[in-house]
Amino acid sequence: MQLAIIFLPLVLAIFIPFVYKKVAIHTGWFVLIAPFVLTAYYVTKIGEDTSYASWTWVKQLQLTIDSSLDGLSLLFSLLIAGIGTLVIFYSIFYLDKQKERLDYFYIYLLMFMTAMLGVVQSDHVISLYLFWEFTSISSFLLIGYWYTNDKARFGALKSLLITVFGGLMMLGGLLLLVNITGTWSIQQMIAEAQIVHASPYVTLAIILVLLGAFTKSAQFPFYIWLPDAMTAPTPVSAYLHSATMVKAGIYIVARFTPIFAYADVWAYAIMFVGVITLLWGSFFATKQTDLKGILAFSTVSQLGMIMSMLGVAAFSYHSGNTDLVKYASFAALFHLINHATFKGALFMTAGIIEHETGTRDIRKLGGLMAIMPMSFTIALIGTLSMAGFPPFNGFLSKELFFTTVLNVQSFSANDAVLLVPIIAWLASVFTFVYCLYFVGGVFFGKKPTFERKVHEAPIGMLIAPAILIVIALVVTVMPNKIAGLIIKPAVLAIQPLDFENVAAVDKHISLWHGFTLELWMTLAVIILGILLWRFIPTWRRIYDVLPQKWTLNRLYMAILRLLDGGMTATSKIYMKGSIRQYFIYIFISMVLIVLASLYMKKAFVISDLTLSEIRPFAAIVVAVLIISICTVLIARTRLTAIIALGAVGYSVALLFVLFNAPDLALTQLAIETVSVALFLLAFYHLPKLSRHEARLPFKLGNFIVAAAVGVTVMLIALAAYAQKMKGSISEYYKETVYKEAGGGNIVNVILVDYRGFDTLFEITVLAIAGMAIFGMIHLRNKKGGDNDETK
Repeated sequence: MQLAIIFLPLVLAIFIPFVYKKVAIHTGWFVLIAPFVLTAYYVTKIGEDTSYASWTWVKQLQLTIDSSLDGLSLLFSLLIAGIGTLVIFYSIFYLDKQKERLDYFYIYLLMFMTAMLGVVQSDHVISLYLFWEFTSISSFLLIGYWYTNDKARFGALKSLLITVFGGLMMLGGLLLLVNITGTWSIQQMIAEAQIVHASPYVTLAIILVLLGAFTKSAQFPFYIWLPDAMTAPTPVSAYLHSATMVKAGIYIVARFTPIFAYADVWAYAIMFVGVITLLWGSFFATKQTDLKGILAFSTVSQLGMIMSMLGVAAFSYHSGNTDLVKYASFAALFHLINHATFKGALFMTAGIIEHETGTRDIRKLGGLMAIMPMSFTIALIGTLSMAGFPPFNGFLSKELFFTTVLNVQSFSANDAVLLVPIIAWLASVFTFVYCLYFVGGVFFGKKPTFERKVHEAPIGMLIAPAILIVIALVVTVMPNKIAGLIIKPAVLAIQPLDFENVAAVDKHISLWHGFTLELWMTLAVIILGILLWRFIPTWRRIYDVLPQKWTLNRLYMAILRLLDGGMTATSKIYMKGSIRQYFIYIFISMVLIVLASLYMKKAFVISDLTLSEIRPFAAIVVAVLIISICTVLIARTRLTAIIALGAVGYSVALLFVLFNAPDLALTQLAIETVSVALFLLAFYHLPKLSRHEARLPFKLGNFIVAAAVGVTVMLIALAAYAQKMKGSISEYYKETVYKEAGGGNIVNVILVDYRGFDTLFEITVLAIAGMAIFGMIHLRNKKGGDNDETK
């Protein structure tokens, strides 16, 4: 059940095309079944011990698809399923059944849901990678849903290129871990953390895994795909930012922290990349004029905040400070939940504003507080929570964040660490600014003239964001209850196995904790944030000072142009339009790779061969074969070449007879007879030989390549025969063909039973080729008939 339910959205997606065409109601009502069932299932798992389910995919390769449901994966699964339910409910009222291809949209969305559940529950690294790339593909389809829009296609491709690049890098890191630990299981890798730490390849593995996490979670400098992904429909943006795509990298960092945390590069990289991303995203959010663009940069900023806290948790491993490891991990996961609630609600609110006013440009908005009071209330609570304004849930997690970064400096003599709390505080100021910028620019000020009559959104569109805001308020009122149910069990999954009292996570959240440094930092953030917001027009000109040619987006485009130009120039070198030339490249590559492998592996072993006796008749057949081949090459007429080619085929058939392979001989004879007959039938229609074809020049280069291929194949055959590690499989066939396969003809049994899939695929290829030929003949006849009628 635990493993099968991951694929429930994917199974439901199979029926969507039929529901879309045959059922009159909005397709979203049918799709809502999957996330609702998932949410109910994962809620029942709260408080239970870690459960595990596995299905063996390829036993010989130890490939499995599994589901490991511990506290960390359960937390993410609840977010994916719960917010997925609200997003789909919201989409029912946001997307018009008459205007949109809802079947495509919901198929992509359910694919995305299954992919994310697979990522957060996989224990086998290969299944983790497969689900990881499945998220990239499905998000590409969702971002590019409005594919007629150039920006949508550009944003989708950009996200795909960056995240797939990171995924491939992560795969390299995972495979290094497999080589180091000898296991495919993440949990077993955690148990072997000391072996990983002692490996000389640990730094490379860390860099590769972090590239995957940073690209997916939009960390600096890879965040540039996220703002361009805003061309997706608002339900997609709300889902992607609050609970799914961008949280996958956070999950990877949290999951692999017990393995890598003892390495300095892991802790420093996560902590510093996190705080830089936090500051970068918060600073540039106010530059944006698109509502979803503001929220996109706010997501970049908030993800950096979560990442930096996980970095502090990893950093604290070095000092052996169990309390700070737990505290920082707890703070990161607590803010993860808070961010999911207010960010999902804010994106839905942005969609409501666009839906009712026809624009997302904040310069064309304002004064909507009186017209859209419900939307204003949702947006106000959401932005104040994101800003860390007391007493909302965002304030609670921000205080934990301040405590986390203030404590990290006491465990390092590195001066750079002293900058972490300063950067964190400065980023919090800009976070407060962009929150006021968002809610103030939309709902306060003078109302502009809109092209349509603006009114409050339908109640159905308001329910989902309202529920998220209610959840945020519940967290505010009962933070410790929520923490005890789902956060503290998740924190345990991030702890190293060798920490004492690892089961005790006794953090207590309180709204008031005295006049602490954290509180004064918050008050300073609020005061300075309000001042900067009031004077935005004055200091915002600083964005114009920054050279546009130095932006990361320009760098991205320059890299694409460089790659495109380089590949084009390289292709022109060898893409000459000659099939013969391409074969030469293939043969040369094969010869070099095979001979180099044989040499490096010292596989040139041709001794101790039990060679069959070469009888006179066999020597005569080989001589005829060689003469026939040479005749094909030097023939001046096509008829001579066809006859010589037939002689080659019949000679090979005779060799099969001599070496006791009558079935192969019969097959060869049949094929050769048909081939020669077809050549002769087509002979009449062939044009005369040109002077160039009649006198083919001898080319030394072609001769060398041909000879090298022949020698290489011979060496492979001799080396393989001389180094047989097992007996012939024919003995197995003889013993089992009757009693296990139930057949009397060994050849038929091999083709149908032992090599059944191979035969099936061959039949399939022939069937496809036959259908293609039939189609071409049918089209030709139809075209000829039309011509006859015209005549």
